[in-house]
Amino acid sequence: MSYFLDNVTSVNQFTKTTQKKYFVDKSRLISKINELVGSDAQYICITRPRRFGKTVNAMMLASYYSKNAGFKELFDKLEISHDESYLEHLNKHNVVYMTFSEMPKPNCTYEEFLNSYIVDLIDYLAENFQDIKIDKSKPIFKIFSQVYAQCGQGFIFIFDEWDYIFNNRLFSEGDRENFLQFLKDLLKDKPYVELAYMTGVLPIAKYSSGSALNMFTEFNMMNDYQFDDCFGFTQNEVEMLCAKQNRLELSELKEWYNGYHTCNNLQIYNPRSVSLALSYGVCQSYWTNTGPMDEIIYYIENNIEAVRDDIVRMSSGLTVKVLLEGYSAEKISLNTRDEILSAMTVYGFLSYYDEELRIPNKELRMKFDYALRNNKMGEISKLVLQSNEMLEATIRKDTETMEHLIQEAHDINIPVIKYNDENSLACVITLVYLNARSQYKIVREMPAGVGFADFIFYPNNKAKPAFIIELKKDATPDEALQQIREKRYAKALDGYSGQKLAVGISYDSKLKTHKVKIEEIK
Repeated sequence: MSYFLDNVTSVNQFTKTTQKKYFVDKSRLISKINELVGSDAQYICITRPRRFGKTVNAMMLASYYSKNAGFKELFDKLEISHDESYLEHLNKHNVVYMTFSEMPKPNCTYEEFLNSYIVDLIDYLAENFQDIKIDKSKPIFKIFSQVYAQCGQGFIFIFDEWDYIFNNRLFSEGDRENFLQFLKDLLKDKPYVELAYMTGVLPIAKYSSGSALNMFTEFNMMNDYQFDDCFGFTQNEVEMLCAKQNRLELSELKEWYNGYHTCNNLQIYNPRSVSLALSYGVCQSYWTNTGPMDEIIYYIENNIEAVRDDIVRMSSGLTVKVLLEGYSAEKISLNTRDEILSAMTVYGFLSYYDEELRIPNKELRMKFDYALRNNKMGEISKLVLQSNEMLEATIRKDTETMEHLIQEAHDINIPVIKYNDENSLACVITLVYLNARSQYKIVREMPAGVGFADFIFYPNNKAKPAFIIELKKDATPDEALQQIREKRYAKALDGYSGQKLAVGISYDSKLKTHKVKIEEIK
């Protein structure tokens, strides 16, 4: 069950975490929270994607503040020990730490779910404040008020996975409203609350109507200027972790797991994926198999017109200009483009910075590639399925087949690939080579020679050719090849001993036709 009132279980778990090889010290969070204890800003809700360090940080806070923890030796080794406020709050508070992700039994009712927490909490209060005659029949907030009135001691509340009930389909909308009321009655305007710290994936505003929990200040990936370096791994932290092993290069970790941006433009890595990749010595998808990605795919499939073009653009390596205010719709259903894109951002499947959305890294790009292959994506999925043929045609220098496949992509009734801007041809090329990502590292706008190559394909298997693609509008493929030669783009392939190809692709906007020419790079 959950941990209540200074229970040492959370301390022990945090201690074990600090002993792991790839532990990252985030205790600077404590100094920031210390400023809020007992202040007018003591209600705080921090939301982040799953597995971004929320639980570890919550256990850390519980361990630090809890009266009965007694783990000064542990915190003396952490960054917080150098802060002026360190000793002021260390093991000085009554702490109620609760995680709402545990069920008393399978398929329980809301009443059983909530009562399991309340009963245990009342028992702990009775045990730890034995001088006070507690009436267990009273509502829990009145019992806290009674304890405070008689002994003058306040409480720090730390709630992990506060939004669990909203993600669990066992519970109804009425149950969720009742849960919000429970939190309001327990926390709002209560003199015994020294600090209320909540974490989860979903922001309160998503569900809270009226003034239920309006005392909380919320911080998410789209608005957090205060705690942005306390969740996820920063570049410096990943460099430090990477130095502890010799199997993976920093560049690999960056390609696979970097790409998130805070409001302060701090680059953030997915911490779970980095830790597992370093532990196992291989970069692969560790994180996307957790959480609600399947639900997001469902909304993509059933709201194709709303987000299809955006997904295509982002899968091509482009950004999407959009102004998001966060996942704050009052209903759970996602019906509009902004709601779907906001949900993807909140869940960590997209990165949002400076009013632009992008797919953050290779781990997530693979998941979106999977979505594009779904037959519900219509003609887009057809293009993707044909991408193996496009790669094979390129390898055997079959320019006629390549021209045919590119032309088919162009003729599909998708606005984003109708060449309305200079990046649209690149979108088509991305789609027709989508399956090549499993065999090649594909880099767009790669610095090479004295310019930037449109595409460079680095093979994973040296038995396959590497190739450079240059795109031209209202020009010839010969001119594209000439640019590859003149600007020495082939310098980017120095050191590769296998076959090298230069691919020139042109589009005639008057005739609406494509031409392709390939030559070997010597």
